[in-house]
Amino acid sequence: MSTRNPPHASGPLPPGQEHAAKGTNPLRRTSDRVESWLRGVLMLLLAVGLPVAALSAGTTAYESSLRTVRAQAAERQEVTARLTSDIDGVTTNGKRGAEVRWTDADGTERTGSTLVEPGTAEGAAVRVWVDRDGGLTSPPMNGFDASFAGWFVGGMAAAGVAVAYAAARAGACHLLDRRRYAQWAAEWDVVEPRWSGRHHR
Repeated sequence: MSTRNPPHASGPLPPGQEHAAKGTNPLRRTSDRVESWLRGVLMLLLAVGLPVAALSAGTTAYESSLRTVRAQAAERQEVTARLTSDIDGVTTNGKRGAEVRWTDADGTERTGSTLVEPGTAEGAAVRVWVDRDGGLTSPPMNGFDASFAGWFVGGMAAAGVAVAYAAARAGACHLLDRRRYAQWAAEWDVVEPRWSGRHHR
């Protein structure tokens, strides 16, 4: 056998073959290349899609909540009401419902029920929020509520993109693994009889 280019010679490759053989792997299957390509694409989509989705969803939620804040601020006002009876005892949240009375801007006297601290004496002043119709309502949203909504929705959008990425990657790997197992089984059916010296009848 000639020693000029032995098939299993060790040492550096002959000149001109170094770049051609660099990065090649005879054991690398097509499915391995597909998996590597898919991972690269999914990582790119994750790197781009996650911040875009989070920013877009968060900004939309913040702006929507901010419009609600402005609308509620225009529609609701805080007034002083008077407690119509003493409040005794406590509840799990530390407050109890009580009847209060207040007077509208037009002089109309109104009554309603709101939560007050236990032990509040009859006739004590209680600040309540009323709507345009003069009925009791909850306090309006504020800027903090709008910011929280934006951050929360943005975070949920980012989490959704991350979950979609993980699911897509797991699904792709599962399908590729099934294909590899099928190929291995088919190849083993061909190789095993020759390897073991046994021939199928």
